[in-house]
Amino acid sequence: MVSSSHEALHRIFQKDPALLTRTLQRVLHIPFPEPRDIAILNADLTEIEPIERRVDTLLRVETDEGTYLLVVEAQGKKDEAKRGSWAYYLSYLYARYGCEPILIVLTQSRSTARWAAQPIRLGLPVWNSLTVRPLVLGPDNVPLIMDEHEAVRDVPLAAFSAMTHGRGPQAAAILETLAAALQTLDPDTAAVFAQFTESCLVDPQAKQIWRDLMTAINYFFRHEVAEKVREEGREEGREEGRLEDRAEMTLNILRWRGIQVPDSVRERVEACTDMDQLEVWAQRAVQVTEATALFDGESPSP
Repeated sequence: MVSSSHEALHRIFQKDPALLTRTLQRVLHIPFPEPRDIAILNADLTEIEPIERRVDTLLRVETDEGTYLLVVEAQGKKDEAKRGSWAYYLSYLYARYGCEPILIVLTQSRSTARWAAQPIRLGLPVWNSLTVRPLVLGPDNVPLIMDEHEAVRDVPLAAFSAMTHGRGPQAAAILETLAAALQTLDPDTAAVFAQFTESCLVDPQAKQIWRDLMTAINYFFRHEVAEKVREEGREEGREEGRLEDRAEMTLNILRWRGIQVPDSVRERVEACTDMDQLEVWAQRAVQVTEATALFDGESPSP
């Protein structure tokens, strides 16, 4: 099962695609040309055969030096089967789009980063027919951003830093810095990065620190992290307001991700009076590729 941590780790680059090219330039010192345009592509690489093959995030980057495909894969642990899949992804995308694919692996684990960075060589030992060399972003090379001024200069990178280093001993300092930097953004954008960060924090202590920080920032009252903390203490008479806030957050997540929201979807979400159901839809909104997928597996509303 795909975890929320796995999803958030790569979806932050869908929220801010240019963050990925900035990170390649700044962290890995790859002389990637400045992008003129970046588009999010369909990540489904399945062909006629009934075998599902799907990359996590796929971006097309237009530059003055050519067009590139950035294949982004979040990896939680070692998985030898992935090495064959990665070689397939790059070969298929090169054949389909006719431009250069680049594999980028994201991980929160140092051992997984070392494993993922190993070249994938297919063919004879003395003559490789195909060599895949992933670019890896993990705890050993993603910067620890604990300076507020640095975080404010590039808030998405500061969020990615917190998501990557959320397990380490310096997690509290990173989270405090990010919380301060988020206050320089508009509340809606800040809420998206706050949600991604919360989803990636697997350490219970770090997760609680983040929830406390989000609760202290009053304008995050609509954000899921703060909502969870406050929900039990709210007055019964504010139940309707909570429902409206959660419905609005669900629809906004879809819009922030560039997904069109038909009137039928908006009306069904806004009419819902079940907080648990809205919670499910809010979680799905971070992952789906079309708005109607919020309701997959559910009966149509009467």
